[in-house]
Amino acid sequence: MEFDFLRPIQGDVLETLEAYSSQQFGSKVVFHTEEQFPDLSKITIAVIGVLENRGAETVSTEVDLIAIRKELYSMFPGNWDASIADLGDIVAGDATTDTYFALRKVAASLIKNKVVPIVIGGSQDLTYALYRAYDELEQMVNLVAVDSKFDFGKEDGGALAGSYLTKMIIDEPNNLFNYCNIGYQTYYNSQEEIDLIEKLFFDAYRLGEVSHNIALAEPVFRDADIVSLDLTAVKSSDSGNFNNFAPNGFNGKEICALARYAGISDKVSMFGIFNHNGSIQESALVAQIIWYFIEGFHYRSNEYPFGTRDNYIKYIVPVEEEVLIFFKSDKTDRWWIEIPFVSNSNNKLKRNTLLPCSYEEYLSACNQELPERWWKAQRKNTL
Repeated sequence: MEFDFLRPIQGDVLETLEAYSSQQFGSKVVFHTEEQFPDLSKITIAVIGVLENRGAETVSTEVDLIAIRKELYSMFPGNWDASIADLGDIVAGDATTDTYFALRKVAASLIKNKVVPIVIGGSQDLTYALYRAYDELEQMVNLVAVDSKFDFGKEDGGALAGSYLTKMIIDEPNNLFNYCNIGYQTYYNSQEEIDLIEKLFFDAYRLGEVSHNIALAEPVFRDADIVSLDLTAVKSSDSGNFNNFAPNGFNGKEICALARYAGISDKVSMFGIFNHNGSIQESALVAQIIWYFIEGFHYRSNEYPFGTRDNYIKYIVPVEEEVLIFFKSDKTDRWWIEIPFVSNSNNKLKRNTLLPCSYEEYLSACNQELPERWWKAQRKNTL
């Protein structure tokens, strides 16, 4: 079975758990041990480690997730009703492609069982394996990357962490509907790459934009299937990563807020945290990022996809030659905008007829300004 790829939790972590009180998070989690594998029918979130970092441009140390687990399970949970399991680790295969295969199979089985995997560990090229897990579901995929770079680099004999996005765009089957970058830093990306984002009708938000107004990211996460978080997007003074020094980036509070937005999104079905440097300081940050994702998951409102629109207020806004249709939820006050589809559009895109948006975008439409994300989504549907 695909879960044979998972190595059980190691003894030193289990020994530490025994010292925790019944109120701490570790006592609320079901663990994959030598004696038992969790019953997935009773699980909604699964933590998985992947001990693979050969895709990174510089590999200095082996992936060690023990400190993250000890930090995470020593914390106190919120008032959560989600049932959580730690399924252990996928050990690096003989080649990176072997690790990709194992992660793809495990992730695909979990999402089929309606379990949301939280993947922690190695280099960010593992995002490609998560993306390929959706092939069996025959659906288009929206990826949101919290990253200072676009990862459009050239492939040199393999999918490095700096070029996985190129591989997603080129490789068949091409199921990537949208990519959105949160927090890119212009000086790390060539103008050619920035222009390519526009040409492909992808979305990108600079670090300064998001730091100034963190709520900008909420509608973006609401439309994501996969969220891939590169820890190098956090500034080193907050992450403790002094091997690859980052003077600028998100602070600890901001990165946890983004993780909570990812968790609260009804649509996000995979969450990955990559490029952990192995330090004790960053282990504490990763544990808190996971905590906030689970906190957000607890507050999911199950508004997407709509079963019925009876509980939504419909707004019709004429803009130039278009008629925009907005929906506002009575339950959460969140907004969506309808994307019209042409009759010859790909059937797999039908589920994207409603695009999450913000109240500010509704106000802009009322001022005769077409929302940029709406325009890009419509252009992609007609290609």
